[in-house]
Amino acid sequence: MTQETHLCAAPGGLSTRLVILFTAVFLTWFATAPAWPHEPHEQLDQQQWGHWRGPLGNGASPTAIPPTRFDPATNCQWQQPIPGRGSSSPVVWTNQVFVTTAVPQEDGSGSMAFQLLCYERSIGNLLWTRTATTARPHEGTHSTNGYASASPCTDGQFVYAHFGSRGTFCFTMDGTLVWERDFGDMQTRNEFGEGSSPTLFADRLIIPWDHEGPSRLICVDARTGQTIWDTPRDEPTCWATPLVVSIPDGGHQIVMNGQTAARSYDFGTGTERWRCPGQTQRPVASPVAANGLVYIGSGFRGSFLGCFDLTGHGDLAETQHVRWTVSRDTPDIASPLLHDGRLWYYKEKSGLLTCLDAATGQPHYERERIPGISRTYASPVAAGGHIYLTDRSGAITVIKDGPELSIVATNDMGEGVDATPAPVGQQLFVRGERHLFCFGDH
Repeated sequence: MTQETHLCAAPGGLSTRLVILFTAVFLTWFATAPAWPHEPHEQLDQQQWGHWRGPLGNGASPTAIPPTRFDPATNCQWQQPIPGRGSSSPVVWTNQVFVTTAVPQEDGSGSMAFQLLCYERSIGNLLWTRTATTARPHEGTHSTNGYASASPCTDGQFVYAHFGSRGTFCFTMDGTLVWERDFGDMQTRNEFGEGSSPTLFADRLIIPWDHEGPSRLICVDARTGQTIWDTPRDEPTCWATPLVVSIPDGGHQIVMNGQTAARSYDFGTGTERWRCPGQTQRPVASPVAANGLVYIGSGFRGSFLGCFDLTGHGDLAETQHVRWTVSRDTPDIASPLLHDGRLWYYKEKSGLLTCLDAATGQPHYERERIPGISRTYASPVAAGGHIYLTDRSGAITVIKDGPELSIVATNDMGEGVDATPAPVGQQLFVRGERHLFCFGDH
């Protein structure tokens, strides 16, 4: 496949099978590779954006200062056409930008090529394309969802592309396949399609697998793909992404949304630590956490958002471990943003924005209408003293990061955007319906 980079016109210019490819090159690399960090969140290079929720899992970059005014003709450093269709978010590491896509084949078979694309961050060149697999989807998907909705993740040593029923794939940064896994086929609610993304933490990849069949949370060795634990879940379809959080005793938990209950699992063993019912149907929003507290919500056919501390065990309902709850106007598709002691989220799929004090749950402002924002799938992100809010139409409105609502700019991508933007350094990467954009001050 051949593609051209377009510089933008800116002002002034088993059923689960495991395939391990131990090539000589990989064995040499493995013998000399640096050890995995013991505390990834403390040691992680926060100048990267290796996961669609950012380096801390909360939707915020502590180091990026991207532009606030941009469109295809303003502060656009490059744009690159993306083949096929996907709503997965871009991830960025050093000078590489990764996105996934599903490209229909022209042979009339209904098959698709499930691909991972790697672009050169500095100038937008397509460095490489890897077709993870070619297959015909076994079931349909929602009209607003494609077959490449799960976002990739990377730690700068490997990059992971997850296509759900089509498999999970690990590549080196230059595109060499290391391992692949096939966990079977999902049967999603009403054939709405798949979309949960995996989470990479230390030497483990956490893979969510909630559907209308036997649901589970799977932990595999990130270097080999071998299963470490596989925990059953009594949950129907859920599109949330797991979040790994540190706890006061020095260990880690995995927090996961769910229709039956929000839950936490022991990172080492996969054993359930606590649960709390109250979430609504078919949850999509992913958890966020900071300072020993985790926030989990959903907003389809009901409303619930809860703040939980991480010290509890068992059923947390009506215990002191539930710090506060909200029962109206909670998020549905887009995940909350947690930054600097404040929690932002939309009402359902609308553009009505609420900002809460994260410690108390008290509102700074509620259900505010934002210019240009009315239908939301992408999640809010924070960087450089600003919050970036994305509408499905392709409008991205920038507001000040603070307890009072202040509109800074409204920008138009010229095409639809369902993927969450990635702020890195002095740039903002936006995956649109047809293009990958890189914005930065000229």
